[in-house]
Amino acid sequence: MGITVEILGTNLTGATSVIFNGTPAQFTVKAASLITATAPLGATTGTVKVTTPGGTLSSNVVFRVRP
Repeated sequence: MGITVEILGTNLTGATSVIFNGTPAQFTVKAASLITATAPLGATTGTVKVTTPGGTLSSNVVFRVRP
């Protein structure tokens, strides 16, 4: 896909993974409250999950893939 997505949250420092509905993504932690991720090829509509030292966070808005 190659689309850059901004993920906002709290305590994102130290994140170890970003997953788009089961598909792992490349990401960079920009700040404790911001991650930028590249939506991976094969991503499908669904939740985005971020794993941090404090646990796994799930998006409250569905990521949508348009045909």
